[in-house]
Amino acid sequence: MTLRAVVRGIGHYLPERVVENAEFEKTLDTNDAWISSRTGIERRHFAAEGETTSDLGVNACEAALSDAGLVADDVDALIVATSTPDLTFPSAATMIQGKLGMTRGFAFDVQAVCAGFAYAMTTANSLISSGQAQRVLVVGSETFSRLMDWTDRGTCVLFGDGAGAVLLEARNAAGTPDDRGILAAEIHSDGRYKDILYVDGGVSTHTTGHLRMQGKEVFRHAVEKLAGTARTTLAKAGLEPADVDWIVPHQANLRILTATADRLNVPMEKVVVTVQDHGNTSAASIPLALSVAKADGRLKEGDVVVTGAIGGGLAWGSVVFRV
Repeated sequence: MTLRAVVRGIGHYLPERVVENAEFEKTLDTNDAWISSRTGIERRHFAAEGETTSDLGVNACEAALSDAGLVADDVDALIVATSTPDLTFPSAATMIQGKLGMTRGFAFDVQAVCAGFAYAMTTANSLISSGQAQRVLVVGSETFSRLMDWTDRGTCVLFGDGAGAVLLEARNAAGTPDDRGILAAEIHSDGRYKDILYVDGGVSTHTTGHLRMQGKEVFRHAVEKLAGTARTTLAKAGLEPADVDWIVPHQANLRILTATADRLNVPMEKVVVTVQDHGNTSAASIPLALSVAKADGRLKEGDVVVTGAIGGGLAWGSVVFRV
């Protein structure tokens, strides 16, 4: 028998404020047609004044717990993927733990930027498969609007705020590709490419900084590495692209999603796309998309799902699971 980390519940939360592309026309040399044609983004959500990453994360966790029919103290561990924590410390995870009223277990943050959710899912899978935890809440929560340079039209129109959460639960399985749960996962990084996507500030430099990106270079690495990690993770799971029901990728840019699907020979009809409504929500984008797909009835028990993401670092990874 094999212990598998099975998806028990999924939930998400988006801030109330919706920002349409047209709003940027007031302050930037841009317009809706320019943004949507190059990125696929039509709108995004921004957190309200005083609304923090942990606030968003709590709401997503509560939705996932409700979906699972569980309460916070049924959970052994809480992992939050974020690059925009409320404070330098304590972690956003322990803050969410406290706000949820979760009085047992442990909580910690993972920082791998847009690849954070893949890193967090891989970590949760290891905790469950080793027997260290029975139930793990994996959360992606971001307030990237706090990092934008509002004079840079190449970056500030791309990002949004939001949170998504997935509750994983240990289940005994046969150890075959037909099992429910996480079937394979892999993560990578290569620090040589730090300068193509980063924030030019931080605690040790006494600044907050703004996001900086070399868009063409990021695009090239994204397509190559997302398609590559999806193929190798599927192979580790004993599956092929033809076995996939849904690709749920990091929602950065519609052209990246399309190019990645093309390299995998998977039709776009099998790709969950939410970038038009959320923009790039970094580590929150995959769980947000999973939650939307479940809510609208696309994601069903037994479906094979491939998730993949790439972010600053560069860091990237992929997770294959059967719902």
